[in-house]
Amino acid sequence: MRYLPLGSSGLLVSAVGLGCNNFGGRLDARATRAVVDAALDAGVTLLDTADIYGGAGGSERHLGQALKGRRDQVVLATKFGYDGVDMKYGPAAGSRGGRAYIRRAVEESLRRLETDHIDLLQLHSPDPATPIAETLAALTELVAEGKVRYIGHSNLTGWQLAEAAHVARETGSVPFVSAQNEWSLLERSAERELVPAALHYGVGGQELRPGTKFFKGGA
Repeated sequence: MRYLPLGSSGLLVSAVGLGCNNFGGRLDARATRAVVDAALDAGVTLLDTADIYGGAGGSERHLGQALKGRRDQVVLATKFGYDGVDMKYGPAAGSRGGRAYIRRAVEESLRRLETDHIDLLQLHSPDPATPIAETLAALTELVAEGKVRYIGHSNLTGWQLAEAAHVARETGSVPFVSAQNEWSLLERSAERELVPAALHYGVGGQELRPGTKFFKGGA
């Protein structure tokens, strides 16, 4: 297994990551543990889940149980704020890119994952209702508190990636270090704008479906 820095950050991840979207759905707790065991035996360190995988956080719960006693062997990544689930944490939490929503989402993910920190927290989908400056500010607070180590995003376009990078520099916020978008031999649209933008701004990329690729320093 090769291990690579994610973008221009100090986060080192395995060149092959494990997507955990089937945990808590197609795979029960026992099957989840078997998959995690096999992944760790193969040298995989990057495990990627989301608060919507497995239905109502089932993937995070199963993954947290499977990692008991070996949490420090993995780079644990999860996502929040998927498009279409703005009310996941109730109307009082506000829009999914806002400070209140992010705070609730992270506390719930930490509880389900049975950990005190998330190595890579990713915005699952862009939130047109919330300025990216607010999203970055909220995530920066979580990094300062030690609840999150690095932040990334998923499904952003090239211009949205660029805007986030500029805003982070202007405001002194913690920048996104990763982009997770569909990119494979069959789906090449990311190569038109997203990949060039990621390379320019030093953002690492991951595609956890078949055909893992990294935008910087990867396979």
